[in-house]
Amino acid sequence: MEKRFTLKDFFLFAAVGAVLVALLVAMYMIDRQWIMMSRMRATMQEQAQDLRALRTDVKALDRRVGSGTLAAARPAATPAAPAAAPVFDRALAASRLAGYASGDWLVRAFGVGLSTITPLVSQDVYASNVQSYVQETLLSRNPDTLEWQGLIARSWDIGEDGLTITFQLRDGVAFSDGRPLRAGDVAFTFDFIMNESIAAPRDRAYLEKIESVEATGPLEVVFRFREPYFNALALAGGMAVMPRHFYEPYLEEPATFNESKGLLLGSGPYRLADPKAWTPDLGIVELERNPRYWGPAAAPFDRILWKVIENDSARLTTFRNRDIDAYTARPREYRGLREDAVLTEQARHFEFMNAVAGYSYIGWNQRRAGEPTRFADRRVREAMTWLTDRARIIDEIMLGHAEPAVSPFSPRSRQHDPAIEPRPFDPDKAASLLAEAGYRDRDGDGVLENEAGEPFEFGLVYYQENEDTERMVLFLKDLYARAGVHLKPVPAEWPVMLDLLGKRDYDAITLGWTSGVETDVYQMFHGSRTEDGGDNFVHFRHAGFDRLVDEARATVREEERMPLWQAVERIFYEEQPYTFLMRRKTLAFVDRRLRNLEVTRLGLNLGFVPVEIFTPGAQQRYTD
Repeated sequence: MEKRFTLKDFFLFAAVGAVLVALLVAMYMIDRQWIMMSRMRATMQEQAQDLRALRTDVKALDRRVGSGTLAAARPAATPAAPAAAPVFDRALAASRLAGYASGDWLVRAFGVGLSTITPLVSQDVYASNVQSYVQETLLSRNPDTLEWQGLIARSWDIGEDGLTITFQLRDGVAFSDGRPLRAGDVAFTFDFIMNESIAAPRDRAYLEKIESVEATGPLEVVFRFREPYFNALALAGGMAVMPRHFYEPYLEEPATFNESKGLLLGSGPYRLADPKAWTPDLGIVELERNPRYWGPAAAPFDRILWKVIENDSARLTTFRNRDIDAYTARPREYRGLREDAVLTEQARHFEFMNAVAGYSYIGWNQRRAGEPTRFADRRVREAMTWLTDRARIIDEIMLGHAEPAVSPFSPRSRQHDPAIEPRPFDPDKAASLLAEAGYRDRDGDGVLENEAGEPFEFGLVYYQENEDTERMVLFLKDLYARAGVHLKPVPAEWPVMLDLLGKRDYDAITLGWTSGVETDVYQMFHGSRTEDGGDNFVHFRHAGFDRLVDEARATVREEERMPLWQAVERIFYEEQPYTFLMRRKTLAFVDRRLRNLEVTRLGLNLGFVPVEIFTPGAQQRYTD
């Protein structure tokens, strides 16, 4: 007998469905209430902790008043810290703008998945972006003048011999867990980094110029250098301070620190909700406002988030949906996006080349598996640069939104020798150099072979999610093939690229380096930095180059140092350890709800700390 669906059945299913929906809603509400209760509990615990600390301070003050020692506790000669440090001027000015409001979230995207955000252990600029909101340095650069200004330090004095720098720290600076930041934390940070059991070889390479860091008082710390160093103030002032009470236990179990994913605590305006709990599988990095932040300018956003979205098209779609607040456009899409009426109404666009713009390159590995490669021959490296048509790459792939690079030194820097110009595309010169190196088409198949009959072929590793890079690699494959050189594209995920770099297990790789106001090339190119965590992963060795770099780094007077850097650049030009490709303009779109955006000499202030952008109350989307 056929079973029919009756009205009674309909109401039964509807009732069951209503119950299920009600259960789901109830579960959701309970979950939200649990989250809110957890946050309230954490806040109350912090307030209780702060109240206990305040009571302790009041009792100590009462004892000093009662004993008559209050006046003696602070000598008259002790200078008082300024009410508001210049480093906060821009953020304070933003807080006085019409429409300024605190609240909302700043949501951005990473194009790669982070493997760790633990300081020292992390190796990429993405983790550094996160850390810059959480940990602070003694000094910070003024984005308008590029001069140093005090952050944790209120003042500093450089000894006459240039070998000592004494910093006076601000009183009242505290870590996000409420513990005060003292000179001992600065000294501990240096000792922690220099401890060989800690996986920080890159940082040790930079800090090896420092002989010692000593806390000579609660708020005074002295850096002593082994020898004169041109960038001494930047080196000392740019070291992110790590809280001793949080990181010191890991000296007893360094493997736990070295293998960690998210051990991050500092004195900055933002913090991890749990400084030990972040893991890569979360798919996001989320920071919350530090309620104990010591600075006079409060952090405007309740939270700062980064979502991991590795595909370019997916990032654009997410930006169009207003689920992230900024998008860096590829040149091919930039013009179209500027003319997109919907996007123009939603976002502002920014196009700029800042003073510290980084550069992209192809690195030629000169040694692999303990043996020299074909790229150990300078003539081969130079030939590959003659074969690389940077003008067409910039015109056809970057659509003019880039400039050719000739070295790590910015053309806007005094390190650059203006007489050095980029090599143009010249396949005839390349063929001549390759012939000198023993590469000819010996069997008429259109591919160059060496004297042993081995074809000139190599793998070029590149990040597989970057469409512009992939387009460039395919363009170079065709270009090199016409010259008899077989390029094999090797697309790779970001963690795989980092692993290959660490093992030096590749033929060639294309990547980019960030830059600075004055670039120290020691870590990337000095012959001593080929192993043990150094960034000379192309095995470049040149005795004259090393001597010049050492001399430049030890020359404090700028007028004497710059000719040395220019001599270093000439060796770069002759030796071509990299084929330096280009410096790209930033082509950014930012949601219009974010206010006070400005292009400075350090670039767009979207990621500046102290934070100086905000969302007016009427445009805010998120609430805690």
